[in-house]
Amino acid sequence: MTNFQTVYQRSFPVSPDGDPYVQNDLGLYTHNHPVPPADVATRRAYLVGSGIGSLIAAAYLVRDGQMPGENITILEELAVPGGAFDGSGDTEKGFIARGGREMGQHFECFWDIMKDIPALEMPAPYTVLDEFRITNENDPNRNPCRIINHQGHRRDAYRMGLNRKGQLAVLKLLFARESDTYYKSIEDWFDEDFLHSTFYTLWKTMFAFEQWQSLTEMKRYMHRFLQYMPGFSDLSCLRFSKYNQNDSFVVPLVRWLKDQGVVFRYDCLVHDLEMTITAHRKVVDAVLVRHGDGTEERIGVTDRDVVLVTNGSLTECTGYGDMDHAAPYSTDELAGWELWRNLAKKSAVFGRPDVFCTDPDKTVWESISFNFIGADHPFLRKIKELTGNDPLSGRTVTGGIITVEDSSWCISLTMNRQPQFHGQPEDWGVAWAYGLYPFAIGDCVGKPMLECTGEEILKEYCYHFGLLDQFEEIRSRTKVRLATMPYITAFFMPRGKGDRPEVIPDGCVNLGFLGQFVETPDDCVFTTEGSARTAMMAVYGLLDLDRDVPPIWPAQYDIRALLASAKTLNNGRLPGGRLLARLLKGSYYEDILPS
Repeated sequence: MTNFQTVYQRSFPVSPDGDPYVQNDLGLYTHNHPVPPADVATRRAYLVGSGIGSLIAAAYLVRDGQMPGENITILEELAVPGGAFDGSGDTEKGFIARGGREMGQHFECFWDIMKDIPALEMPAPYTVLDEFRITNENDPNRNPCRIINHQGHRRDAYRMGLNRKGQLAVLKLLFARESDTYYKSIEDWFDEDFLHSTFYTLWKTMFAFEQWQSLTEMKRYMHRFLQYMPGFSDLSCLRFSKYNQNDSFVVPLVRWLKDQGVVFRYDCLVHDLEMTITAHRKVVDAVLVRHGDGTEERIGVTDRDVVLVTNGSLTECTGYGDMDHAAPYSTDELAGWELWRNLAKKSAVFGRPDVFCTDPDKTVWESISFNFIGADHPFLRKIKELTGNDPLSGRTVTGGIITVEDSSWCISLTMNRQPQFHGQPEDWGVAWAYGLYPFAIGDCVGKPMLECTGEEILKEYCYHFGLLDQFEEIRSRTKVRLATMPYITAFFMPRGKGDRPEVIPDGCVNLGFLGQFVETPDDCVFTTEGSARTAMMAVYGLLDLDRDVPPIWPAQYDIRALLASAKTLNNGRLPGGRLLARLLKGSYYEDILPS
């Protein structure tokens, strides 16, 4: 149980002392079908953006709110749905995805809806969740080569390398009140020894944290993913979809929404909302849309309608490059932040967007899609050498990122199950990669990553993977696509209370917020689950649905998870393990100790 139980539960039993029963909010009892509002058939919903948060919110409006699909309109600036959940390409230009999401079993809100969305490939009655689980349980994820150095040499990542001071700093952070971390950075809390430890190398590259970013968010991650720490060194804690996540999640979800009658409108940039704001009520009266040709549109809204806004954009101003062209780093056009800025001017309850979007040098990194052509490609051979897995077998390859710990750019590379894209030839291997420090000077090419063409970035990777002597062959058999994203980690900027709006801000009658720049108690950002949770909270709150939102899985309160994580952080030895073993020997609780 957390202090936020009342946020996620509408009602719960309490003891005579007035205390809620621990974990009474878990289990199938709370998975009821809610009763919709009596007037739901006459209400309309307008969703700003077609990212995964909006798509899931639309699904909740249909499934649990029982709103007719034709009453729901998704307004998208681009020509395709999915937002950052993208994935496309062909054999001429190469395939590209700007990123991938590490996923786990306890994405309670995301799996809650995906268990009812028909599967991409499997026949009825199988769902997206069925397809995902079957894939992962029959092909478990494991990365036998999490870190390399010295130009392609694998090194063991099991020992976390934290000294006593570093371990104590982690413990203090877990015990600290969240308010004690506001506007502090990771480097404000941890010393240089910690920041150079194996643990932090694994941590920062797995989650894309940089040391000048939010200590508050790092604390939330530590609580949220405590149960994953024993699997950090080989990423066996993670699960991945069969294909790129656009095909695996967005395509079946959009297909289902369209089958329900949901309306998708493209070339629609929502730049402001007309609102009536009084002392106790905030009501959206109209949605203001700007089209690509410069024309404007006003969509009237009643106080019984629903407006759901994805505020901010982690992929705004993406610059694309290829083998011969660097990906531009531009921050001039901020259309994706315009709506939030306009709303913030109307009331303080809508947050402070400039906390997140005014220093892109601290939030930018570059994404790379490598297309390796030919079964005998030197890079594919190297990946097989490092992992022991055949990249073109259709099964797990790297099982998550391989990080080059002595790279000045702090580069990583991952190759998921192949093919990753429909239309990808059977002898192609498509890998995704990124560099955490794109302003640093490359160790081989001698330039900042942001100034490099795809060929130059490929050369830097060849150097660090010990393949520089084969570069000419690799260059002739590789297609590279680049994406520079100035705001990709904007949500990690140090923050405090009120910088992000609540899902349903105080006094809002028909307005809710979705996505990665929204306050959700106990949960963290840069996750699929974070978007899904905001969607569920917004729909259930605005429609007043009588079903509980699943709480954060309480691993941080599970003594087994705490003990296993303590062992991991202490280089494989449980602190006080011998004493605990003696105390528990022969008792019912003997087997809670990690082996």
